[in-house]
Amino acid sequence: MNTEYTVQKLGTLAGISTRTLRYYDEFGILKPARINSSGYRIYGQAEVDRLQQILFYRELGLSLDRIKELVTAPSFDGARALQEHRDKLLQKREQLDLLIESVEKTLAQTEGRIRMSNEEKFAGFKQKLIEDNEQTYGQEARAKYGDEAIDRSNRKLKGMSEEQYAAIQQLEKEMFEVLEEAMEQGDPASPSAQKAADLHRQWLYFYWDTYSKEAHAGVAQMYVDDERFTAYYDKHRPGLASFLRDAVHIYTGTEQV
Repeated sequence: MNTEYTVQKLGTLAGISTRTLRYYDEFGILKPARINSSGYRIYGQAEVDRLQQILFYRELGLSLDRIKELVTAPSFDGARALQEHRDKLLQKREQLDLLIESVEKTLAQTEGRIRMSNEEKFAGFKQKLIEDNEQTYGQEARAKYGDEAIDRSNRKLKGMSEEQYAAIQQLEKEMFEVLEEAMEQGDPASPSAQKAADLHRQWLYFYWDTYSKEAHAGVAQMYVDDERFTAYYDKHRPGLASFLRDAVHIYTGTEQV
């Protein structure tokens, strides 16, 4: 006999609130199997399995809108999704293991028990950057540029020295500062805007093996087309992603603005 759960029992089983379960029902992401004669939501095994998938996706940082697209798609494969969850969780474990190892070595160095190389100090942080990028942008980036290109970029980042890692962070900081100053003038063709576009090119070189004007322009366009990239740039100043796109298109000669 299949076990059935009320909202209260399922919430207790999963460790989430009944309010969350009711919201999932209203949002259309987890409907109960039925409503009993007393008006209570009743959940069966299929709903328990669906809730597990939802919580896995939430743990991996996906939005509810994106999760709804995935789990309600006719082509959704629960077994394949679990394999993907496993792979991503293993990646997160590798990242955490590296960070823990880095902390332990730093403590040991502080206590005078070992000497820690500068490369070891930053290995965990570089791995975290890779995993964060993969989680947020990986699927779209791999579809657009291919697995080989993204894997090469990740290997290049992992192999960066402490100086290179610091340089890329400083370069990005300078790029945003120049870009915001240029935006004050409102002209993506201005010398300061073109300097920002050039700084962006230099920043890309830390990740890319080769450069082309078309690829540079394509990345800048993606910053506008993909709301996650747009949010990353526009958090500095609204409209910054579009302004950078226009500046890069002028810089590369790929579009007249």
